[in-house]
Amino acid sequence: MKLDGQCLCGEVTYTIDSEPKFTAVCHCTDCQRQTGGAYSLVVGVDDEKLTISGDAVKTFITVGEEHKTNTNRSFCSECGSPIVGRIDAMPGLAFVKAGTLNDTSWLKPTVEVWCRSAQPWVAPLPGAERYDGDIPS
Repeated sequence: MKLDGQCLCGEVTYTIDSEPKFTAVCHCTDCQRQTGGAYSLVVGVDDEKLTISGDAVKTFITVGEEHKTNTNRSFCSECGSPIVGRIDAMPGLAFVKAGTLNDTSWLKPTVEVWCRSAQPWVAPLPGAERYDGDIPS
């Protein structure tokens, strides 16, 4: 499977030359702030299989209350679209923002993380594993 996507304005594009490892919903407060929504839908992929193109890519580093480690959040500096997050504590893994994929028809989250920060009106996803924090190692 080869995946591709882009930001809202098209200045940043990417390709992923591998199968996704998982599709997840993250309810952490940092993802809520970054997306401006109740959660972030992400696709976990091998970072080495992700190729990002475009001069507008910028990275903002946060240290979240949940992860307590650096999260490198890459986005388009032209339109502001978040593209990918990389957590220092999880080397080799990239969390691609699923809404930026060109084809989202196959997406089905199988896991929800940081549920202790979930908005109280967000119902659990049927069939998805739920964790108060990260996925257990």
